[in-house]
Amino acid sequence: MIKKNTIHDHPPIVRLLPSPCALCGSYENANEIYPSNFDLEAFNPEVFSARRLPDRIHYRMVECKKCKLLRSDPVADSDTLLQLYIKSTFSYGNQIDFLKKTYGRYLELAKKVSPNATSLLEIGCGSGFFLEEAIKHGIPNVWGVEPSTNAASQAPINLQGKIVLDVMRPNLFPKDTTFDIICLFQVLDHMPDPVGTLSECQKLLSANGVILILNHDIEAWSAKLLGESSPIIDIEHTYLYSKQTLAKILEAAGLKTVEQGSAWNSYDISYLVKLFPFPKFIKSFILFLLKFTLLGNIPVRVPLGNLYSLSVKKTEDSSEN
Repeated sequence: MIKKNTIHDHPPIVRLLPSPCALCGSYENANEIYPSNFDLEAFNPEVFSARRLPDRIHYRMVECKKCKLLRSDPVADSDTLLQLYIKSTFSYGNQIDFLKKTYGRYLELAKKVSPNATSLLEIGCGSGFFLEEAIKHGIPNVWGVEPSTNAASQAPINLQGKIVLDVMRPNLFPKDTTFDIICLFQVLDHMPDPVGTLSECQKLLSANGVILILNHDIEAWSAKLLGESSPIIDIEHTYLYSKQTLAKILEAAGLKTVEQGSAWNSYDISYLVKLFPFPKFIKSFILFLLKFTLLGNIPVRVPLGNLYSLSVKKTEDSSEN
């Protein structure tokens, strides 16, 4: 069942291609929000690795005049992106425990929608740390999809045969495979074809299943306050969503939003400082003080700028959003 990804040993030849609005398909009907500020050296596995420090590198960002969906345009071709994610590294450090708390909290909301859930799939599962958490929350049959060879290699022994080394694509799982809960944590922003990805998830969803999504909220207070300096304005992100545009993306994929809202994330204080756009010397000094005094280890729960969404399969009698 495991499908191994293919790694190219040579550096990627980057092609920048126009990107359409994922909702209406238009290419030109958009306003520029931020001009690009990167060079081709940004296309390396380190930049495309999980939880790197914010470096404020991004594509040209535009907003569709019709749909209000924010996207990067142009973007690197899909093969280049795949190779970068395959070679990317996974190093969450002490943030894994905080992520387990955050994701586990929203898993409990998903279980209320699908109370008899026994199977779960996570898209972009990294080392499988959330799959372990899902088992603790009473979901015995867990699977993950992850392109990074480095990340998947860090999975515990009991999960290494449960992670598919690939990206979400048609026919990735055997016919008639279904899951009661499908999770996408901070990965939909990276998808070059979000409707296509979610459509494949919809096909794998059981009749009474639920899709749980956590991702950045372009209308969050932090995004509005920081503007172009926000860490979500990043070269890894092809699309950025509001609650409204995410609901429309889900609808286009045959899904109905049943609950959504602002997410509360668990972090330590040092990680929050790393995200904030202080000048480098000031940030280094603050982080030094926090480490020296141990104050940086203090846990906090804040609505920093993410949203969560729970969706189910649309039926003929589903009301429109």
